[in-house]
Amino acid sequence: MSFAKNLKQKESTLKTIRNLIGCLVNIKDEGGKFLMPLEDGRIIDTKGWNDWEFHEITQDEEALRIALKWFDDRFKVGTTKNVNTMSPLLTAAYLHESRHSNYLVHLQTWAEWVMHDMPRTEEGGLQHITYLEAHHQQLWDDTLMMCVLPLAKIGLVLERPDYVEEAKRQFMLHTKYLADPKTGLWFHGKSTILDIQLLNLPPNDGLRLFLVATLESQIKALVRYQDEETGLWHTIIDDPTSYLEASATAGFAYGILKAMRCRLIPQEGKYKFAAYKAIKGILNNINEEGELQKVSFGTPVFGDKESYKNIPLTSMPYGQSLALLALTEYLRTFL
Repeated sequence: MSFAKNLKQKESTLKTIRNLIGCLVNIKDEGGKFLMPLEDGRIIDTKGWNDWEFHEITQDEEALRIALKWFDDRFKVGTTKNVNTMSPLLTAAYLHESRHSNYLVHLQTWAEWVMHDMPRTEEGGLQHITYLEAHHQQLWDDTLMMCVLPLAKIGLVLERPDYVEEAKRQFMLHTKYLADPKTGLWFHGKSTILDIQLLNLPPNDGLRLFLVATLESQIKALVRYQDEETGLWHTIIDDPTSYLEASATAGFAYGILKAMRCRLIPQEGKYKFAAYKAIKGILNNINEEGELQKVSFGTPVFGDKESYKNIPLTSMPYGQSLALLALTEYLRTFL
């Protein structure tokens, strides 16, 4: 690739990232369709940025300002603790570590909730509790991304090895029950295994070797099911009659690209081809306002396939965020 073409693609990617951020912070439920009333009288805007549901590369000061203001506003309001509301604490831990703000009390309080008060399955797995449902005895892979990664990072930042060990145990427990040994796919799957790398486990660590092997098995399976024409994946991965979905595609693209960069999987060949095809598919589904389209409005665990196919498509903060992750990882290609 020529230098001029490389520079042009870098500038185009940066522009798209800024548009994604602009759309992310302005998403709102205009018609009330996606508002969620709680028994205690609260109304949760499940689409909106200004709720608990859902820098380093460019040193973009505006992105940092937005993040700090979000935490300042949200910590003042407070919220019920659950799987989804725990997820922002990962970012808070990074901001605290970089001394952009002091979130010590918040990090301690939320991590202690996960360790001691969050509901567990009989085997000690973190139960996927949300605003409306306790999901008794259910393990979801979402919990790894939303709760376990924040717990691991907080453990490192606050020098709490008990948090780190619990995070490692949760990854093993969830892998035990959610990874399908026949196909390599995960039930309710996202490539969250990759980011446990934040623990900086040595190359010969047994847990690291186990998780990397599981990761490659998952990626190998995903490549088989990628849509040839669009580069996207279907909302039910192995069911081509289900609709194509962009937020999962962004998550998969991010995971594959980062696994390549970290040299956990081969950097050339079918994995790279799949990742770049997915990035093209994502870019093709971002409109001029920076909105990632073809995003599923949340995916609980249903008892039949048709229910998944009937979930509406709408812009969502997690869709914007996953696209940001994917394109930021893609941006590293040009650095």
